[in-house]
Amino acid sequence: MPTYEYACRDCGQHLEVVQSFRDASLTTCPACQGSLRKVYGAAGIIFKGSGYYVNDSRKTAAESTSASSNGDSASKPAKEESSSDTAASSEAKSA
Repeated sequence: MPTYEYACRDCGQHLEVVQSFRDASLTTCPACQGSLRKVYGAAGIIFKGSGYYVNDSRKTAAESTSASSNGDSASKPAKEESSSDTAASSEAKSA
């Protein structure tokens, strides 16, 4: 069950309450009977592993396809075709 933090608008007292999602929010302060408000904070979540951050190194699509076809992508860089090469090869195929 989640823990919710409340703050009193009148006396400023903070309290933490373990409540179910179905339970209604607290509205009165137990110390001064003033009105309460929920205090929202950062979510307590931690991403572990690779791939979550910008500075993680990832394989590009060209590297992953050449690695699967060649077996070793480090020794041979992927061949890139220029637009003139692709145009010439498509003309040769259509003829």
